[in-house]
Amino acid sequence: MSPGTVLITIGRLPKALDFARAFHAQGWKVIVAEPFRRHLTGASNTVALRRVTPAPSAGKAAYLQALLEIVDHDGVNLVLPLSEETMHVAHLRDRLPSGVRVFAPPVDQLLALHDKQTFAALAHGLGLTVPRTAALGTSDAEALAMACDYVVKPALSCSGRGIAFGAAGTSPRPASSDARQIVQQRITGDHFSTFSIAHAGRVATTVVYRGLVMSGTVAVAFERVEHPSITAWVSDFVARTRHTGFISFDFIVDGEGCPQAIECNPRVTSGVHFIETGDLAQATLDPAAAPPRFRACTRMQQFYPTLTETQASVFQSGRFGRNLSTLLTAKDVTWSARDPWPFLTMPVTAFQIIARSITTSRSFGEVSTEDISWFDDAG
Repeated sequence: MSPGTVLITIGRLPKALDFARAFHAQGWKVIVAEPFRRHLTGASNTVALRRVTPAPSAGKAAYLQALLEIVDHDGVNLVLPLSEETMHVAHLRDRLPSGVRVFAPPVDQLLALHDKQTFAALAHGLGLTVPRTAALGTSDAEALAMACDYVVKPALSCSGRGIAFGAAGTSPRPASSDARQIVQQRITGDHFSTFSIAHAGRVATTVVYRGLVMSGTVAVAFERVEHPSITAWVSDFVARTRHTGFISFDFIVDGEGCPQAIECNPRVTSGVHFIETGDLAQATLDPAAAPPRFRACTRMQQFYPTLTETQASVFQSGRFGRNLSTLLTAKDVTWSARDPWPFLTMPVTAFQIIARSITTSRSFGEVSTEDISWFDDAG
């Protein structure tokens, strides 16, 4: 695909900055559309235009119409959803002008992956390892809870919102106000996450990583690792579903070394930061491209959130030492000497998220996605 104009549909998160820099380096004109007027990626010298849209949470139809108007007005060739807004943006697939592409799978396929219940059923049907999962309020869920320790969580959620744990032999109860919740077997073991780029069932690359510093249940500092059995699981799933687009998973590797996929995130996650920025656009655009290179650095961090978590752990000797070591040694995901302003202005551009996180006592990750997440089919 020749260089043209790319519309990135999120700007507040570091992953968007990676893609803005990558496409700009390939000669593309970069436009960022965001409900926030000020955001991290908007401070980058790689962004040509910044457009403000309504938030999807305020009305899905209005959000999609705003994106269509930007596509038409600014001559967009490629629409690139990256985060939780992907579930909304994918609905543009059949409404875009001829020749304009959105890098996401069909809506039905996408939403089936986003839904924790349907994803677990799909993976199980493919013969892949997932924990036992059932809809809360069903006899299957009650039987599961009687047999093993379990987790209750929303079927549609992100950033670890609305999770509760239960012991075997107890009746599962709602963990939040969400209309649909699941009961899932609680697997004990080591937690890993992945990020992949896929084209028609072929994986261009998979990053496996684990959290080093956590903000709630979301990692703000992370380490890339090699884990062949997880990589093979991802490749098998992508091949069997013929997936095209970004796709990520959370795994727990049980005591026998078996990776159990606890959920799928059909979007970009923090694993993208381990891919060389110069290779990222080509890996997204060209199914025949050589696999993108990994950065030499295996430890990355979002500096400001990591700093906050390190300060908060100052009186927790073991945790503080680990957090401080990570803060001092991990490479920041946003810093670039050629494009310094996103890092330097982050306390200002992220102020809206920071302030809401403090005033509501919720994690940065939860607050940063609440207005763009897909929770139901209304609106």
